[in-house]
Amino acid sequence: MDAYERITRNAAEVVTEEEIEALADDPDGKRAYVGYEPSGVLHIGHMLTANKLIDLQEAGFEVTVLLADVHAYLNDKGSFEDIRHTAERMRDQFIAYGLDESNTQFVLGSDFQLDDDYTLDLHALELETTLARAERAMAEITSGDSVKVSQAVYPLMQALDIPYLGVDLAVGGMEQRKVHMLARDVLPSIDREPPTSLHTPLIADLGTGRGKMSSSEGVTISMEDSRDDIESKVNDAYCPPTADPEPTDDGESRENPVLQVFEYHVFPRFETVRVERPAEYGGDLTYDAYGTLEADIESGELHPADAKGALSEYLDRLIAPGREQLAE
Repeated sequence: MDAYERITRNAAEVVTEEEIEALADDPDGKRAYVGYEPSGVLHIGHMLTANKLIDLQEAGFEVTVLLADVHAYLNDKGSFEDIRHTAERMRDQFIAYGLDESNTQFVLGSDFQLDDDYTLDLHALELETTLARAERAMAEITSGDSVKVSQAVYPLMQALDIPYLGVDLAVGGMEQRKVHMLARDVLPSIDREPPTSLHTPLIADLGTGRGKMSSSEGVTISMEDSRDDIESKVNDAYCPPTADPEPTDDGESRENPVLQVFEYHVFPRFETVRVERPAEYGGDLTYDAYGTLEADIESGELHPADAKGALSEYLDRLIAPGREQLAE
């Protein structure tokens, strides 16, 4: 797998293709970043972008993880003391999950976001940005009917973080796309380069296959889950025998979250995946690529129940080091 393939595999979108190709031509020493609010233990959403950071490290990138304590404070996630304690725990969890510690820089937002130059640049962006434009970018963090001033500032800070961290590539889930497009719009107004960005897919709700898997709503999987917890959640997951389920009766689209987790979590981290089955049902199956597993689900060769058993096993292997770190 060449650098371009490794950088872009399992990406839902890159902006722009030409910029990504230029990075792939000479990736050594380039820097990529993801920002996370320190709001709890790692869950499957964090792990998806962390998998992409691991890909980028293997391609030659240096990685910065922004533990955005100021953003968390603006989003009413607790006191600074509590948020920073959570950030320290999350740092250890990312290392346990598989990020190369020697090639990962962890940065607190408060390390630079409270400096005079940053504050003045932020005010300059505020002068260039309408409230309506900021509202479009902050849709993912708002809750309830009332929009707070802090929530309007939040996406402008995300945009400004990119040049202040000195990174070549901004990585995030598709929910971050509006923020990265805002950054491309407004950063040139303060003589900063518009960012190159890469967006990872969103995993559907585990129980229904609809919408987005969320740690605040529905069922998700996190490093706090025991092996029994993982098995219970996966066994109850929505998993029709297809990667392209029919919409709901109301016309709402659905995905197969079990297959999504295989594609975006398991196969990027394991060279082969073994599905154990009794001999009377055909014996064990071994896959070295996601596409063959999906094809077997579609053909009926692989039953969803057997796929779920394998998924529980491999998810537990990924999560166990972080679970042990939390216990310590």
